[in-house]
Amino acid sequence: MLKKNKPQVLIFILLNLIFSINSFSQKSVYAGIEIGRRAIKISVIDVNNIKKADYKILSFATDRINFAEHIAAKGELPQEDINKISAVVVDQLKRIREEFKILEENIIIVAAPVFASARNIDALRNRITTLTNKSFEVMNVDEEAKILVKGAIPPVDYASALLLDIGAQTTKGGYIDEPDNKLEFIPLELDFGTMTLTDAVQKTVVNQSQVNDMSTFQEKSFNYNEILRKKIKEMLDSNPLLAKKDKIYLSGGAVWAFSTLYYNENVKEHYVTLTLEDVINYDAILKNNFSKYNSLAKNNKEAARVLSTYDQKYLISANSILLSLLEGIPNLASKKVYFVKEGQVTWLISHIADRSKKVNTNF
Repeated sequence: MLKKNKPQVLIFILLNLIFSINSFSQKSVYAGIEIGRRAIKISVIDVNNIKKADYKILSFATDRINFAEHIAAKGELPQEDINKISAVVVDQLKRIREEFKILEENIIIVAAPVFASARNIDALRNRITTLTNKSFEVMNVDEEAKILVKGAIPPVDYASALLLDIGAQTTKGGYIDEPDNKLEFIPLELDFGTMTLTDAVQKTVVNQSQVNDMSTFQEKSFNYNEILRKKIKEMLDSNPLLAKKDKIYLSGGAVWAFSTLYYNENVKEHYVTLTLEDVINYDAILKNNFSKYNSLAKNNKEAARVLSTYDQKYLISANSILLSLLEGIPNLASKKVYFVKEGQVTWLISHIADRSKKVNTNF
């Protein structure tokens, strides 16, 4: 009987083996839908080794709309935004489930901290739960820096590294201390970000007829750097343990702009090595030869995306923060500096690290 049905038995065993392998591989694939301040970002990643931040991005998509601006104006989400967010989440969940066959518990949805200030956030939450049978959490603004550190620094480097994320409003991050063999998170924050520094510099222009003059802005920016450096020194001096960290991880739009425009290459690694000399050279191009980047953007999609996001003034401010931070760090020459290239999946990596039994994120 066995001989008679041997081909069928072999086929059955083979199909079961293929199914088992496929089921196993699904366990390492995660999807994240981030309802952000200005866009909905959808990421699918395959994690090989979470401790070493060894992962592959299988898919990334974004749908842009300025939710934060609408919340700030009305104190709530307009019905149009609720409809838009719900439609995108439903469509993307359907695509993710069909295309990647991901385990349901490996699909995570989050909303940016700004959504906590929308008084009708429950209307969005109920709508998504009704349509998808999944809910979402709103990220706690007080936990944002910790999430950045967990997701941007490879867990294997937690003890030896620090992270700084240069955002639009502020620069934040942190590092991990180990007092008495315990892990303790130490947050870092600078009151300046790309946009807030630009606004502060603009306010020093007395003659409003010169407010859009680039040479005037550069002069005022140069003068304002003294205040910026003082603030950075205060932040660094109040955290003497930073001197012991030999790896510096940097993220945010300022570093993305620098890496994209200056290196002008398709770097496949998740972490791009930076040098102070390169940042200084880039600064000179921004101020004295900006036409170089206008020309680059004509044939380079990523460069074009940078210039559609930031004008010259914002890029100068962004790099002023980056340059001042690097110049302020003691013994920089003995340290390694990295740009966290895949910043869009940082929060998702953080969630995966929290779930992993191989990583201690209890800090």
